[in-house]
Amino acid sequence: MWDALDPRSSSDPREATPSDLRDRPVEPRAIAAQGLDLPRGRAREHVVVHEREYALRGSEVRTLATVGAFRVVPARDLRDDADRPGDLSRGDLDHLRREGLIHGVSAAGEDGRLSLVTLTARGREVLESHRRPEHQPPQTYYADAVKTRELAHDAHLYRAYLRSADRLHADGARIHRVVLDDELKRAYQQFLQEPNRDRADADGRPARQPDEIADWAQAHHLPVLDDHVQFPDLQIEYETADGRWDVENVEILTPHYRGAHAAAKARSGFTGFRAGGGRLGGRSGRSSAGRRPFDPAAAEECLK
Repeated sequence: MWDALDPRSSSDPREATPSDLRDRPVEPRAIAAQGLDLPRGRAREHVVVHEREYALRGSEVRTLATVGAFRVVPARDLRDDADRPGDLSRGDLDHLRREGLIHGVSAAGEDGRLSLVTLTARGREVLESHRRPEHQPPQTYYADAVKTRELAHDAHLYRAYLRSADRLHADGARIHRVVLDDELKRAYQQFLQEPNRDRADADGRPARQPDEIADWAQAHHLPVLDDHVQFPDLQIEYETADGRWDVENVEILTPHYRGAHAAAKARSGFTGFRAGGGRLGGRSGRSSAGRRPFDPAAAEECLK
């Protein structure tokens, strides 16, 4: 199953040229693992990390990378080697849990308790130690980074990504990676504080002018509303069929959105998926190449 999705698949699945990667877009469920030098096939292979040995196959590597990229993913949204919904008590997820690479957590969902999966530190270590350095930009992976109060919200991220990614993929786009809000906000704070670095008289306040902030936001494909940079829940970086670099900013809309915060999100141009059912709001985000009006035909329910 994995070999059919992997752009490096050939007579030797570990050998591919840059043109192979360019000519064969990766299926959306495999995006997070495309920069890793780890098993790709259906048979489990031995993987050694700091004297620890693991047995992994392609579908399990894909699961590790997906969970790491999205912080937390509902088990039922993952697929095992037989293309069945994930289950922590059997198949790939059971094997990864027993190997100490993932663990399960639960959160309240619309239909009762939701079984979720997150990486352990060892799971992230497997991914980080097998990156292919030529694959740029690198995908960020998270482990043990789940905040209990954000579980219900973050449980929607992967499903929302798939809705957008499937549409982009069908249009011929080549998705490179996903960037979560934490990474964008961390980059912004580093930018704000850079002028204070090594200054004895720095008081910790951001030392950037509004025009500098606007330029930074534009470079990162983010809108500025009422002098505040707006951050989506996730950003999908992709190359269009005609070779242009672009992004789609995706936001999970929850019932807790109120007042100015809700108004700013509505004006942001982000592709919005309503948590717990409902239609998309706002507009599909685009890069500095310009914004397009929101397309209602692209709207789908996020979680039923």
